[in-house]
Amino acid sequence: MVNRYLNRALLAGAVLSLLALAPAWAGSKILATSAATQIEGAAGGGLVPWAVIGGYGSDGEWAGAASLTRVGLPDFQLGTAAVHAGINNRFEFSFAQQTLQVDNLASVLGSPLDGVIEQHVYGAKARLWGDLIYEPWPQISLGAQHKVNLNPAAGTVLGANSDSGTDWYLSASKLYLHALFERNVLLNGTFRYTDANETGFLGFGDGAGADPHIMAEASAGLFLNANWALGVEYRQKPDRLDLGESDWRDAFVAWFPNKQVTVVGAYTDLGKVALWDDQTGWYLSVQINN
Repeated sequence: MVNRYLNRALLAGAVLSLLALAPAWAGSKILATSAATQIEGAAGGGLVPWAVIGGYGSDGEWAGAASLTRVGLPDFQLGTAAVHAGINNRFEFSFAQQTLQVDNLASVLGSPLDGVIEQHVYGAKARLWGDLIYEPWPQISLGAQHKVNLNPAAGTVLGANSDSGTDWYLSASKLYLHALFERNVLLNGTFRYTDANETGFLGFGDGAGADPHIMAEASAGLFLNANWALGVEYRQKPDRLDLGESDWRDAFVAWFPNKQVTVVGAYTDLGKVALWDDQTGWYLSVQINN
């Protein structure tokens, strides 16, 4: 297990270093409009994908970003290494490798299961119309996240019927300039069509074969200045396995010191996760842009 974590850290570190040292491919968009990296790899907030296309590339340009994210909870540790690329400010492609460390998974479920659940998320997003800043209507994007659970036993034990699934989402984002006390305000709303249990870590679907659910997600941010923003997020989640799966919330601080670096820290409230109550803790993400 140590080698697995070491290899992943070395790979993510190499990608981050290459992005940091390579010549800039693009940079026409203004500071902070690249957003951060959402836990499933898409450009957005920590929990919620936004309609923005990742990177600072505008029309006729392309850009990329790599990020490392860690979430610490009383009974879980979630690590994500992700990359995404934006093309022509129209299309975005992403990949995320997620690792969920569960402190006492085997003892709670009463079976010899590994305490690590890994998941790969392959993402794509397309801007349909609108612009984040320069048009009166919000920017609207359609996205997909195909998830493959590499350790599906925990979900199978609890009633999931698949180890893979695809989330579809429609997001609307708008940055309102000088909107509140002369500060810029970012608003985002997302509707997600999903059959994932705990975002896929407990598999997909249920024994009854019910249709996927439409879930609502939202983000709001207030820019204190060009480099700092405060905000909150909310993510509604289905309860397909009848475990009392909770909606997720966070309150975040984002720092954009320049166009190369984005740092986000947050307090997260994930409520009940599977069989564990009161999962609140910290979130930290570092993103290198190019």
